[in-house]
Amino acid sequence: MKLAQTFALHRLLLSICLAALIIVSSCSEDDEPAPPAPTVSELEIGSGNNGIGVIGRDFHLNAEVEAGDKIEDVLIKIVQRADQEYLADWSFELSWEEFKGAKNATVHKHFDIPEDAVEGFYDFILIVNDENGSSYEETFDFEIKDPANLPVDPYLYTWYTSKNDAYLFFVNESLENPEGVTLTKGDTLKSDVTIKDVKGDGTIYLVLIKKDQNHLPETVDAIDFSKVIVYDKFEHKDQEEVDSFGNIIYDGQGGYERESPKFSIGASEDNNTPQPTPIQGDIEWENGAYYFGVIYTNSTYDMSVHHYLELNLEGF
Repeated sequence: MKLAQTFALHRLLLSICLAALIIVSSCSEDDEPAPPAPTVSELEIGSGNNGIGVIGRDFHLNAEVEAGDKIEDVLIKIVQRADQEYLADWSFELSWEEFKGAKNATVHKHFDIPEDAVEGFYDFILIVNDENGSSYEETFDFEIKDPANLPVDPYLYTWYTSKNDAYLFFVNESLENPEGVTLTKGDTLKSDVTIKDVKGDGTIYLVLIKKDQNHLPETVDAIDFSKVIVYDKFEHKDQEEVDSFGNIIYDGQGGYERESPKFSIGASEDNNTPQPTPIQGDIEWENGAYYFGVIYTNSTYDMSVHHYLELNLEGF
């Protein structure tokens, strides 16, 4: 065989070998699975997942995160939507590294919508980065409102509670909680609360919850009735004007059309309606720390307010 032919044959064989190596390498890369990405469930953006932030007010975010490997960080971005170019150039970003290294995490956060935020429609972007290099990212519709333009603006105005018909504590709109509140088995509890600036339809609950249940619902829909003792439930329907609402109704003659109910600490069932719940199992009375809470949701305008204080029970 001539030298030129031999050289050409060698080049051909080398080319074939190189091509085979490239194909094998490419297939190997294609077959390598992508690292598992984080997943998110039970997402709530805003009170009751209403997708609304109010300028200068507290904002609620909740998400159950499961990492593909381990969480690197969690962040949110609020950015202008492409169809909202008339808005001022405003955006907002927060990140949390406290979840780093966790496989699972409950991301329950409260933060204020900044005072310089601009009313309008935005994209709310939730991002979870994984230590394995993967990430979860999803965009949600989001609205920022000026409080002056809210159709209703519910807030706790007064909350008065008595024990055995004697004053126990009072909470007003400053939300300063009493300390050292104790109830004993056999005490009679009465409590009335007023929520201001509401109309349409709404529901209020007053509940007792064992502290170790780790359950502090922020909306009526979030109440797990297997974990709460209902002191009272009351509703308003088709209220046409913005006004106050409470669980007592005065008759204008020094009496009541509806008085706050009496409730015995140690009762066998609670005051839930339409059907009382037996106080047994996980909610059975016991000594120790409890939360006493007010939860109000306006179902017409998808706005809620809640407040909790701590007290102790004894005698069980």
